[in-house]
Amino acid sequence: MHQLPSLTGLDGQAEFAAWRLGWHEQGFAIDVIVTGKTQPVRCEPLSPANSSGVHVWLDTRGTQNVHRATRFCHRFALLPVGRHKQQPLVTALPIGATREAAEHSAAAVRVVSKVHDGGYRLRAWFPAESLTGYDPESHARLGFYGTVIDVELGTQALTVGSEFPYESDPSLWQTLELVR
Repeated sequence: MHQLPSLTGLDGQAEFAAWRLGWHEQGFAIDVIVTGKTQPVRCEPLSPANSSGVHVWLDTRGTQNVHRATRFCHRFALLPVGRHKQQPLVTALPIGATREAAEHSAAAVRVVSKVHDGGYRLRAWFPAESLTGYDPESHARLGFYGTVIDVELGTQALTVGSEFPYESDPSLWQTLELVR
């Protein structure tokens, strides 16, 4: 896994999350560590967009010139705790043309988390079957964007913040080159 550089300091924001990413022909992995919490993690499984957790956007075609999500774009909300403060929860949230496949995608994703005093660590594995069009041999670039939302600490975005429409515009996402 490779650690992503943090750009939050450029905006004068405090950093509370560290990201690591990895890939394999059979899927894609993330590892996020959140620190600095003084309150318990608060998650609402029925409202993942308003819960503490990790949000991931992936474009398996890595098209940087398209301003609308295509069927190759995915959005996932990963909550460190689910119902009754037990197992973590993954939800696929629809964006643009991805509405039909969202629930099928989430069912295949594997997520684990460890909540501790001061934060949590969340790891997720996105198998190839959960990502429409995932084919590193033919498409070695992925569009990628992520945020960590924390009810206590705020939002930490990997790059641009809420002043840009990153939730639906894959041209604003980072490009990951899948290098062997």
